[in-house]
Amino acid sequence: MIDVPAIFGSNVFNDSVMRSSLPKEVYKSLKKTMEIGAQIDLSIAGPVAQAMKDWAVSKGATHYTHWFQPLTNLTAEKHDSFIEPADGGQVIMQLSGKSLIVGEPDASSFPSGGSRATCAARGYTAWDPTSPAFVKEGTLYIPTIFVSYKGETLDKKSPLLKSMKALDRQAKRILKLFGIECNKVSTTVGPEQEYFIVSKEVYEQRKDLILTGRTLFGAPPTRGQELEDHYFGTLKTRIAEYMADLDQTLWSYGILAKTKHNEVAPAQHELAPIFATMNIAVDANQLTMELMKKVAQQHGLVCLLHEKPFEGVNGSGKHNNWSLSTDTGLNLLDPGEAPEENTLFMLVLAAVIKAVDEYQGILRASVASAGNDHRLGANEAPPAIISVYLGDQLGALVDAIVKGTDYIPVKAVPGSIGVPESPIFPKDATDRNRTSPFAFTGNKFEFRMLGSMSSVADPNIVLNTIVADAFAQFADELEKATNFDAACKVLIEKTLKKHYRIIFNYDGYGPDWEPEAARRGLLNNKNTADAVPVFFEQKNIDVFTRQGVYTQEEAIGRAEIQLENYVKTINIEALTTAEMAKQDIFPAVSDYVASLCANIAAKKAVCEDLPCDSETAVVKKLASANDAMMKAVAKLEADLKAMPANVREASQKMAHVIVPDMEAVRAKADEMETACAKDYWPYPSYTDIMYSVK
Repeated sequence: MIDVPAIFGSNVFNDSVMRSSLPKEVYKSLKKTMEIGAQIDLSIAGPVAQAMKDWAVSKGATHYTHWFQPLTNLTAEKHDSFIEPADGGQVIMQLSGKSLIVGEPDASSFPSGGSRATCAARGYTAWDPTSPAFVKEGTLYIPTIFVSYKGETLDKKSPLLKSMKALDRQAKRILKLFGIECNKVSTTVGPEQEYFIVSKEVYEQRKDLILTGRTLFGAPPTRGQELEDHYFGTLKTRIAEYMADLDQTLWSYGILAKTKHNEVAPAQHELAPIFATMNIAVDANQLTMELMKKVAQQHGLVCLLHEKPFEGVNGSGKHNNWSLSTDTGLNLLDPGEAPEENTLFMLVLAAVIKAVDEYQGILRASVASAGNDHRLGANEAPPAIISVYLGDQLGALVDAIVKGTDYIPVKAVPGSIGVPESPIFPKDATDRNRTSPFAFTGNKFEFRMLGSMSSVADPNIVLNTIVADAFAQFADELEKATNFDAACKVLIEKTLKKHYRIIFNYDGYGPDWEPEAARRGLLNNKNTADAVPVFFEQKNIDVFTRQGVYTQEEAIGRAEIQLENYVKTINIEALTTAEMAKQDIFPAVSDYVASLCANIAAKKAVCEDLPCDSETAVVKKLASANDAMMKAVAKLEADLKAMPANVREASQKMAHVIVPDMEAVRAKADEMETACAKDYWPYPSYTDIMYSVK
């Protein structure tokens, strides 16, 4: 029997380890930094480093690394051993306070968005004491931030911590006006993670999966997700074994893996954690994605985190459950039994609505990627239009405030299926809306637009920053008020009326929503090339600089990196498309056509009257499609050669020329796959891949 409490956090330098291994005063000082964000006392670095090293060595570690999150959506690490020379040609195991606090990896090969010259190589990693260290595969991992020699942030953690601090600072201004004192307001996140699992044997036969993470070709399977029988279905034995191993691995790193189940598409699954403080949740999600892949390999499986590995079935995303709470236990997004009487909640709600409406562009851009472009607006994920869903209860309340009508409270009632033996269950006051990109779900907002393999840092940096800015504006106004209660009421009403357009409580997949959103003046940027340029608008840069999250150069640099990554991703996909079409599909189809032609000739040689209509029809269809595919490949390659040097212009060409070129090549290839004999087709089919795990 598995002793889960004993496993949990066993690889983490967590509170219980710190309490038992650190001097009392050192422990208290470190806890103060972790819990309320106090400045780290550098004098404790030596004792903490010593204790951390001793613990890590006891767990079999020989090295340590500063673990950071560069602007690649991945993590980075450089491993140094603990050994230091000693007398007599011996060595000792040592980690100094300085080595704990600061590292110096080469920063020249990491993206910087043009904020520094390529020849400028020096970068610094600095310990993040708010996120616990852990031991993995013989190395002590020390979570860190990453900055350049001149202080530019080169990672995702630095601005995330700054955005959390900005929100903490501005939220406490609001709370103070209500007479509420606290040391800290924390943002918490629970990112649900979707993914696909396929057989390693089949995966290795697909060049496109290996090089791009998704299938660039593939006719629809005979059976997809139309029966909806995979969703929450019984776990296959190999999948159950993988999930059990993954759970135990994640638990050992203190990751609060809670829920696991089959998702909608064949071979698709989901893992959901319990909420955690935002920077810890971001670290945990990065580690989760890494461990999902590694554990899969141990089971002869491959974990696919691409947003759209298979055309025609649902892709994968993350649901970012975002909330605000104080260190005294107050959830600022809890409406209570009577939200109409909860002025603090209504003020916070108004601030969030204002922030999302005013900065819908950068919120949409924060989740933009080549992979996510395939999901958003495809009736499997929220549309590319940002809107806020409030549900029946809050929707009715906001409607009453905006329209000046009476509010009839919507209360939760007991639910029953009408069978005496069935227990009475609590029925919420509002339903959930899976078509909404930003939905209120009881005491939090669920931002549903994130792509499955992206870092959750980016959208949370934006969320924290824009809400902090709204709080700051509210505090500026309310701090001057002579009648606070009256001023709050006026501010809430004024804000909701001004930003009412962003609220949409209906079906986001419906055909009427796009024209209605356009009428409201909401943005509808459907691809990365069109979404990201809003980051260059001065209004959107200013919100980051005002709250001290990015400098102007850093904000612009990150947008440049996002577009550059998009261009490179599409370029790799385009080159792979052309290569697979020319080297594999074209000759395979040609061979099959030749075989059919030989059969026709053999039949005619035996008897001129033998029927060959079917073979002839297939030959004509395949020969024509194969020729059309190669013409489409030629256009794709020609368009790739004439690529603008400017990344913004290049991204536009990628989105509006190269992607359609690739789709044209694929359309002909997929048409041929359905007509070609299976023995001739060069790749495993969708059925082979998605049903490869028994």
